[in-house]
Amino acid sequence: MTFNVTIPVSESLEKQIKRFRDRLPEALERGLRDIMAEQAGKYHDEAAIIEMLTSNPSPEKILAIQPSLELQERASYLLAKNKESTLSSHEEAELEHILTLEHLVRMAKVRAYKQVGE
Repeated sequence: MTFNVTIPVSESLEKQIKRFRDRLPEALERGLRDIMAEQAGKYHDEAAIIEMLTSNPSPEKILAIQPSLELQERASYLLAKNKESTLSSHEEAELEHILTLEHLVRMAKVRAYKQVGE
């Protein structure tokens, strides 16, 4: 099922929309997932986690970082698909972002553990 949406946007947003017209449904879906993840106290994507990590959070807040269920499921799906077949270039990039994000969070948590232990 599909439906049309009409909303007023600024000129700068209109330019961005035109530039990524073919990926607009994806952008809307990502944005909605991010908003829902923020509301649930979870961090869905790289931008949200990096924003939190760069906000000078307490060690306890860093240790509490948990990926959203959607992000965990997507990572599992991409890893399984990668073992079974070839990922598209978009999927490869998405998996690389997820793995990089996981690495950054692990490094931050190691540092946070050290701070809590002091």
